Amino acid sequence: MPQRRVRWGKTTWAWLTATFFGIGLLPGGPGTWASVATVLLWTFSMRALHPAAATQMLWTAAAAVVVTLIGIPASDIVARESGREDPGHVVIDEVAGQLIALIVSPALWLHVAVALLLFRFFDITKPAPARQLERLHGGVGIMMDDVAAGIYALLVSLLIHHRW
Repeated sequence: MPQRRVRWGKTTWAWLTATFFGIGLLPGGPGTWASVATVLLWTFSMRALHPAAATQMLWTAAAAVVVTLIGIPASDIVARESGREDPGHVVIDEVAGQLIALIVSPALWLHVAVALLLFRFFDITKPAPARQLERLHGGVGIMMDDVAAGIYALLVSLLIHHRW
């Protein structure tokens, strides 16, 4: 496995954001590490704050939108500086997608685990049109396939929650 080279230049904010504060530089599945970190941060935050269900959904959706909007330019810069179209160490897209998958989940470990597994499944398999969204240029392409995977996971979560 080739060693990753990181350039911390004048766009340190982009590297910190795109790698989710360095999590993307961890070996052995950086996307999974980023999803797990997102789930842990989200769960502990929601359990500490105890928001009403509607407020929790709103905060989570807002966070997903903000992460996506910040992640697009950050991932674009890091991809350009890495010299790679979709570098594996860019994991802010997993953070956005995982947040989308969590929108309807109660902050209970079983529900959170289901959201994590669903998101990772859809992120890895990339059913259409997620795979096609990957082809979009730069940061938009990096982010949008994971946003689609998050939406798929959210829809399946809605079906699961409706049955419970």
